[in-house]
Amino acid sequence: MTAAIESAIEAEYGEVRAEDDFDRARLANYLRGRIPGAEATALAVWQFRGGHSNLTYLLRFGDSEWVMRRPPHGVLPKSAHDMGREYRVLSRLWQEFAPAPRAILFCDDPAIVGAPFFIMERRRGIVIKKREPLPAVLAESAAARRQVSAAFIDALADLHQVDYERIGLGALGRPAGFFERQVKSWMERWERAKTREVPLMNRLGAWFAANLPREQPPVLLHNDFFLHNVMVAADDPGRMVAVLDWEMSTLGDPMVDVGIALAYWRDRSDPADLLALNPAENHTLREGFMTRAELAERYAQCSGRDLGAIDFYVAWAHWKTATVVEQLYARYARGDTTDERYAVMVNEAPVLARAAAAKVARFGFRD
Repeated sequence: MTAAIESAIEAEYGEVRAEDDFDRARLANYLRGRIPGAEATALAVWQFRGGHSNLTYLLRFGDSEWVMRRPPHGVLPKSAHDMGREYRVLSRLWQEFAPAPRAILFCDDPAIVGAPFFIMERRRGIVIKKREPLPAVLAESAAARRQVSAAFIDALADLHQVDYERIGLGALGRPAGFFERQVKSWMERWERAKTREVPLMNRLGAWFAANLPREQPPVLLHNDFFLHNVMVAADDPGRMVAVLDWEMSTLGDPMVDVGIALAYWRDRSDPADLLALNPAENHTLREGFMTRAELAERYAQCSGRDLGAIDFYVAWAHWKTATVVEQLYARYARGDTTDERYAVMVNEAPVLARAAAAKVARFGFRD
């Protein structure tokens, strides 16, 4: 690995933010005898940058490196940030899906670091981070961007081929009626999270609930699959090193995952106000990245699944994301975090709602 690539990977983490620190000696004592290498030397800790959800740390005992994940601070939505669920999935999924890092330890005792956490193996590669320029290996090559696009959607198709029963994940969720429950659950979350009224969010929620599409046979869902949650090899952008952030994974309609992936993937056909939300994140508009239609076609070819109603799921993903960002902004407004990245989310929900409404107009939605 070249010095430039190594430097790019090391830039992924830095000093732990004061509000996210914990008793390191207590953690080190707990880990000794529980994970390989923890007996050797003192513990060094860094915090991975990026992300707006769970807190992720690099733990180093000499030459032994591990990753720790824990929930954010403050009042959390029910069933969100489930470290036990993420551990359960990653402790088994690596057997069938190579990009899943292997989890080796779960701790539900909040006295250790202040919340439940788990430990997983560290993967090394390039992450495309929010609100930051593309890594050099992608910024300099349209061909590399095309490779990343293919690897991204192929990984999703591969995930949906996993035999979840065979690896002991058959009880992870209740596939029957999954999408209907999702619509209801996210309607309730919006009501709890909203910091002001957005009537279009309520009208969309009611319309989704009344116009549910026929569910496809269930698969193991990542449930937050998008470009910032994957890691590619630094020396081969066509090889997926890791898929990250599995705390919302469950069993359900594969179109939910595809809709989420495509909704996050910015396209030249998107409304101007949607593109203006985070212009530094619109990486996928650059030459070489596949269009949303190309991604959908490739997934359909790889999976053999019908994507005729995919715009419904893309719209739903925009609507769900509006609630996600509102939840994050509410944490900032309550003072649960001082991270200024949350402050800019104040106006995102109405824009995402309008984008959702535009997508489902072809299915009969009228605002």
